[in-house]
Amino acid sequence: MTAEAPDRSAALRPGAIVLARHGEPALSRRVKLSAQQYRDFWASYEVLGIAPGQTPPEALKRIVDKAGALLASTRLRSVESAAILAAGRKVVQHDLLVEAPLPPPAWPAWIRLSPRTWGFLARVWWWFFNHHEGQETRAAAEQRADEAAALLIGHAETGEDVLVLAHGFFNFMIGRALRRRGWRLAASEGYKYWSTRRFERL
Repeated sequence: MTAEAPDRSAALRPGAIVLARHGEPALSRRVKLSAQQYRDFWASYEVLGIAPGQTPPEALKRIVDKAGALLASTRLRSVESAAILAAGRKVVQHDLLVEAPLPPPAWPAWIRLSPRTWGFLARVWWWFFNHHEGQETRAAAEQRADEAAALLIGHAETGEDVLVLAHGFFNFMIGRALRRRGWRLAASEGYKYWSTRRFERL
């Protein structure tokens, strides 16, 4: 009687890719700003870390414990978030994972809005009207997101799960790139701080 051959396709099945958003940044959003003030706000947001005293969700800690690879954006808010979760484990930092730019529309100074509203408007102007002010364009960011997806898939091909600590909108773009490459969204907590979205190979 001949022994049945092992199912190599099952053995080589890639791990999941979990895209997590960093913790809450150390910068208050309870202000009203002009367009130029929002540019200054975003510049500060990009270099600051996270607010002290945060405790990541237990579910996210469990994902980290099971992950074979931990990656983070090179932005400080992601680096600090990953360090809290990693508890001494190696975290690979990669500038492919940084957030897409958020230049606001050039509206007059008397228009003052919250950072959240400016962020939404800036993203609409960048996404639909190619408003980038010499920064990264949508097309360039989409190419970078595809490269990031390929990087993460390479880690997942070991069969172990991959956790990424990065940014809300660029994680969304990576998710789009993963779906184009045959991955599906298996679970989502949305885009709030410390939230996760899990992708699995179809």
